[in-house]
Amino acid sequence: MENWITGLMEQFGYFGVFIMICLENVFPPIPSEVILTFGGFMTTHTKMTVLGVIFAATVGSVLGAVILYGIGRWLDVEKLERIVDRWGYILRVKKEDVQRADRWFQKYGYWTVFFCRMVPLIRSLISIPAGMAHMNFPLFLFFTTIGTVIWNAILVGLGAKLGASWETIVHYMDIYSNIAYAIIGIAIVAVLIYFFRRPKKQG
Repeated sequence: MENWITGLMEQFGYFGVFIMICLENVFPPIPSEVILTFGGFMTTHTKMTVLGVIFAATVGSVLGAVILYGIGRWLDVEKLERIVDRWGYILRVKKEDVQRADRWFQKYGYWTVFFCRMVPLIRSLISIPAGMAHMNFPLFLFFTTIGTVIWNAILVGLGAKLGASWETIVHYMDIYSNIAYAIIGIAIVAVLIYFFRRPKKQG
């Protein structure tokens, strides 16, 4: 996959960066770390500039986030509640739990979107619950864009600085990703424990 990504970017320049980052947001398995660091490297031997790559990547990333936000709006909380009403007993999740999570996201969702835009894989998927919670769209765009610009600027800048050694960054980003996933996994387990134990405490 890496060769395909870098080959397309070398062929189409800024447009290649835009397309690949947009696809990365809609299809998270495509690694943004490779796209952005290689884009930074390209500025060392082509007419592309760091600011140009950051701009193209940001536009593509925000467009991909908007697409997923739209999917979330289509799913919406009401549809999720109907699913929970029918199948929630399997996971011991109630409609009230969905409503509580929705209220939490309404309260803290903007900062969640901002910080999650700097976590691999999650940076894309966070747009779906934002859409489901009907988060204020201009604010969603604002926090998404700010978080995206920071992420893009760091990785493109590192790619430009290291030049031909840009793949070194990808290695360290893998470590960062594993740590981030471990933290998220622990949080999910904690939430599941809460859901499973809460009925026993009430009884």
